[in-house]
Amino acid sequence: MELIITEKENAARRIAEILSEGTAEAERRNGVNVYRWGGKRCVGLSGHVVGVDFPPEYANWRDVEPVELVDADVTKEPTQENIVATLREQARKAESVTIATDYDREGELIGKEAYELVREETDAPVDRVRFSSITEREVREAFADPDEIDFDLAAAGEARQTIDLVWGAALTRFLSLSARQLGDDFISVGRVQSPTLKLIVDREREIQAFEPDDYWEIFADLTKDGTAFEAQYFYDDDGSEAERVWDEDAADAAFEDLRSADRATVTSVRRRTRTDAPPEPFNTTAFISAAGSLGYSAQRAMSLAEELYTAGYITYPRTDNTVYPEDLDPEALLDSFVGSRQFGDDAEALLEQEEVVPTEGDEETTDHPPIHPTGELPSSNELDEDAAEVFELVVRRFFATVAEPATWAHLRVVAEAEGRTMKANGKRLLEEGYHAVYPYSSADETFVPEVEEGEDLAMSDVELEAKQTQPPRRYGQSRLIRKMEEMGLGTKATRHNTIEKLYDRGYIEGDPPRPTALADAVVEAAEEYADRVVSEEMTAQLERDMTAIAEGEETLDEVTDESREMLERVFEELRASREEIGDFLQESLKADKTLGPCPDCGEDLLVRSSRHGSYFVGCDGFPDCRYTLPLPSTGEPLVLDEVCDEHDMHHVKMLAGRDTFVHGCPRCEAEKADETDDEVIGTCPECGEEHGGELAIKRLRSGSRLVGCTRYPDCDYSLPLPRNGDVVVTDEVCDEHDLPALEIHDEEDDDDPWELGCPICNYAEYQARNAVDDLEDLSGIGSATAEKLEAVGVEDPEDLTEVDPGDVAANVQGVSADQIEDWQAELAD
Repeated sequence: MELIITEKENAARRIAEILSEGTAEAERRNGVNVYRWGGKRCVGLSGHVVGVDFPPEYANWRDVEPVELVDADVTKEPTQENIVATLREQARKAESVTIATDYDREGELIGKEAYELVREETDAPVDRVRFSSITEREVREAFADPDEIDFDLAAAGEARQTIDLVWGAALTRFLSLSARQLGDDFISVGRVQSPTLKLIVDREREIQAFEPDDYWEIFADLTKDGTAFEAQYFYDDDGSEAERVWDEDAADAAFEDLRSADRATVTSVRRRTRTDAPPEPFNTTAFISAAGSLGYSAQRAMSLAEELYTAGYITYPRTDNTVYPEDLDPEALLDSFVGSRQFGDDAEALLEQEEVVPTEGDEETTDHPPIHPTGELPSSNELDEDAAEVFELVVRRFFATVAEPATWAHLRVVAEAEGRTMKANGKRLLEEGYHAVYPYSSADETFVPEVEEGEDLAMSDVELEAKQTQPPRRYGQSRLIRKMEEMGLGTKATRHNTIEKLYDRGYIEGDPPRPTALADAVVEAAEEYADRVVSEEMTAQLERDMTAIAEGEETLDEVTDESREMLERVFEELRASREEIGDFLQESLKADKTLGPCPDCGEDLLVRSSRHGSYFVGCDGFPDCRYTLPLPSTGEPLVLDEVCDEHDMHHVKMLAGRDTFVHGCPRCEAEKADETDDEVIGTCPECGEEHGGELAIKRLRSGSRLVGCTRYPDCDYSLPLPRNGDVVVTDEVCDEHDLPALEIHDEEDDDDPWELGCPICNYAEYQARNAVDDLEDLSGIGSATAEKLEAVGVEDPEDLTEVDPGDVAANVQGVSADQIEDWQAELAD
């Protein structure tokens, strides 16, 4: 029997389908699918099925000094025991084994891990196959010409694993213990993570330290034959054209001169044609950047690309290459799109060019080609909306790289009035070229009419605009990844994960990401007491060392020993300042949660969490002062910069995904509730007849509003109301529930209020409108995805709430565990 091992379950299913020509059948072993046909078996892993860790005696953070981890042994233990058990079981029966994991450093390490598990069970020969897309042609060619495991490449991945574990665990424990931040709130440190965080913090420092300079610009409308176009004042500044006037008096003088004129004479007309070259092929960084312009985070973009790769629609998405391989036939690939409703016309137009010659970038590697479509097209409704959009992006980027350049006509007009010069620059697209097939790059035109030198034009609407220089922009995720690439931080396979980890650990927020107070504190502490922790030079050197391992120039032991020695020197710097570091971090962490002064004792009011996981505002003087304020039950609180004028208290935003909202000043919200009397509107349907309970409009101290029973807590019947707007009780009465109709007015004279109607009827309609009766009611599930889910036993929403996301994702092509978790969260709401 031949055993084939892939990196993931959906890759196993795809490869089994190709090699068996659709005859493979799945059998469950230990909860894992084993695909079988003839004398072959195919098993999918789940990435790394063994993990590196320290021996058990190092597990207790309080009993082990962090520095002891620097020289501690590193062990390997199964992390996916059912998959490991299945792999061992199949290996014992195998006469030959083929490793078919992804072809990169990480994939080679995963393959080596599988090889080691196999070797514990059998001496059967082990081959390695490599491919850049899971298409029928590439898979069959790879299996027809197997190779051997690249143990040097795998060792480079293993070195990264070990170094990241030792550095991350030792420094994380040291800082967390020093600051007394344990449990879920530990302070995370990482070899790549921390220098990346410093990049973000440094940029924020530049923004905060930036002092704007004032300048002025002058604009006017010039008109020919009744058509106006905008021109801008400029002057000669040591041989260069300057538009910004830095002196206010000079700006006023120029403005007054131009405003006094009603005509301008054309003194110069220059026409030229410019060629706009098509973009180069996608590597990972360029793809993430392009996907980011469509609104996808780096992590989400790569997740979608992985799905498309595993399904056979695009090539491997982790690549530095920007040069298509010689064996790529661009005309044949274009031809595969002819007849497609979405891409067919563009493909045919490209094939009609005199020649089809792809663009090239500067990076040419031999591991994987640039990201491009394979020529296999998904059937209608097979991809969800996000995956379909990313697939179109990849297809159109390939189209762009084989398209003609665009041609632009540029027209520059200079005119003079009262000794002052104005200029206007127009551009017009003469030949669309690649813009016709790639709508993601700008093809905006600027209109300037044809004029001649000496021509007299009307001038009007002269405006003087006062402006200020702007601080540098924050790094968006794609720009941050490009910066990481420039500095040698991480790899194409890990950079997006590093950014996601910074979000998860509470170091950054928003998009583009900005650092939290925790991030400022950790970076400042590292700079003060051990700057190597956030040094990009150290991390980049380790990346170079791992590349040297892959190329056989250094060994795993040499590089990991050198890394441990470096970390030992870091601890020599840290140990002498442990108390100062702890005090500094504690004060900084407290600042991130501080809202303002306590009205009872003057101590700080802080955002706190209860033992049940909810949030509230509590006094730092506890237990002597027990002043508290409630916070909304929905979301996680974020302290904003905005401060309440009345209470000197920071406003709070509640982060709750699509339902995120600004709560405002907690004291204001509590006082509004205290000052608002309940307004009785009718009888409680639960307890009114028996106990006399009544329904009243209530405002809670947490800021929420509801219609609830006056006998609360004995009767907890309630109906939600919108958070904002004035609730107006009308004279209209519901025949069924004998309750008045309610309206929500945004302002006092709102002539188009939100008509809620009877609160009981309104809530029943809301529940019916949002009810999920079948799978296709959930966002992102079309008929094709619903059929795939039903095939694995998920037939309705109730089934979906009870499944393990990882198990289902492993058995449903094109569906990730993250998507399933999102659907489960949607059902929970």
